[in-house]
Amino acid sequence: MHLSVIGSGYVGTTIAACFADLGHHVVNVDIDQDIVGSINDGTAPIHEDGLQNLIEKHAGETGTGRLRATTNYDAILDTEVTFLCLPTPQNDDGSIDLSIMEAGASQLGATLAGKDDWHTVVVKSTVIPGSTEDAITPILEAESGKSAGEAFGVGMNPEFLREGSAVQDFRNPDKVVLGADDDRALADMADVFNPLVANADAPVIETNTRTAEMIKYANNGFLAAKVSLINDIGNICKEFDIDAYEVADAIGLDDRISEQFLRSGIGWGGSCFPKDTAAIRAAARQQDYEPLMLDAATEVNDRQPDRLLSLMDDHVDVHDERVAVLGLAFKPGTDDIRNSRAIPVIKGLQKRGADIVAYDPVATENMRERFPDVSYASSPATALDGSTAALVVTDWPEITALDDEFDSMATPVVIDGRRAIDRRDGIVYEGLTW
Repeated sequence: MHLSVIGSGYVGTTIAACFADLGHHVVNVDIDQDIVGSINDGTAPIHEDGLQNLIEKHAGETGTGRLRATTNYDAILDTEVTFLCLPTPQNDDGSIDLSIMEAGASQLGATLAGKDDWHTVVVKSTVIPGSTEDAITPILEAESGKSAGEAFGVGMNPEFLREGSAVQDFRNPDKVVLGADDDRALADMADVFNPLVANADAPVIETNTRTAEMIKYANNGFLAAKVSLINDIGNICKEFDIDAYEVADAIGLDDRISEQFLRSGIGWGGSCFPKDTAAIRAAARQQDYEPLMLDAATEVNDRQPDRLLSLMDDHVDVHDERVAVLGLAFKPGTDDIRNSRAIPVIKGLQKRGADIVAYDPVATENMRERFPDVSYASSPATALDGSTAALVVTDWPEITALDDEFDSMATPVVIDGRRAIDRRDGIVYEGLTW
C-alpha cells in the first residue's frame, strides 16, 4: 500500500521506516526541512536502536526507495492511508494540548479537498477519548468540504512503542489495536497491518475510536501504577533492611502479577507515562471523578528523586563538592531527556550548592541545553574522578560495568537509583529501595 505519515518524531519516523520494511511505500511529511533532509539522505534524525539500519535500507540514494520524506502535504494525495503522528503535549494543568494535532488535521483536510478517491486517516498520537470523533474529524470535514464515512474514513491506532526498543516493539507487538467507526476505514487499517500480524502472529483488537483511545491510557496508567507500587513497596523494604529485588522476584512468579516492571528504583519518566497519566487524570476531573490511584502513583514517582538525594545527604555534605550524576536520558537506549529523573536530581544538587559533573553516552547535548552550567564528562570514569558522591540515574551498560573506577573518588559514596552497581567493599553503597 501507499502510506503517508505526518510527523517525524520518535513515533512517526519509527513507524514510517517499519512500514517501509513491511513492503509498503511510505512518505514521511514534516515541516522541519533538516529532518526531511536527514531521512532522504538515509540518516535517522533520532537515536533509536535499529532505526538507522531501516532508514539506510529504504531511504536515500542506495535504499529501496520505499521511504522518502517531504515538507509538501500534496504528497499525501498519492497515498491511500495517512497516519497522524504529531505531539500532544500537556497544558499547565496537565490536560492534553491538541493544538498541534488540530493544525495538522487542518492542513491534511485542506489537502484532501483536492482528492477524489477515498482516503483513510488514522490518528496514531495519544489523545483523550473522544478527541478523534469530536475534534479531529470535524476539522477534517470542515477543511476538506467532505463527510467522514462517505468521502474519507477516520480511525485510531494507538502506539505501544517504548523508546530505545521501538523498532523491536513494532515488529513484535503484544497487540494491534484498530479503532474505527466505519467498516471501510477499519478494513484499510487491517490491510496496512496484515503483513505485520502475519509475521508476528499478534492478536488484533477491533473496536471503536473512543475505546481504542482509552486502551492506550489504560495501558500506560496501569504500568505507571505498577512501577510506583513496587517503588512504594521497595521504600518500605529498605526501612526493614529487606532486599526489595528478592521480594519482587518472588511475587513476580505469581502469573497474576508477572515479573515485568517490578524493578524498583528512581521512577518513570520519558514522554509517555508522565504526560498520559496527567492527561487522563485531568480528563477524569473534568468528568467530576477523582482518579485516586493514578494520583497516588504520580505522587510516589515524584518523590523518588528526593529520596535518592536524601540518602546522599545521610553520608556527605555536597556543598562546594564535586558530585557525579551517571545517566541523563530517561532510560537506556535513547537520547530523550523528557521528564528524565536526572532533571530533579540535578536541580536538587544545584540547591545544595554542589559542583555537578554529569555523564551520558548519547543524551549529553540534550541535557546541556537544559543545564548549560553543569559540567559534562566524556566518560563515567572522568565524572567519578575526585567526586565526593556518585548518583546513578540511568542504567546504561557503560555505567553498570563500572567497578574499579569508583576507587578514584574522593569519598566513594555511591547512591544507586537503578540497582546498576554491585555492592562491594571499598565503597559506601546505598540502593534507593534496597
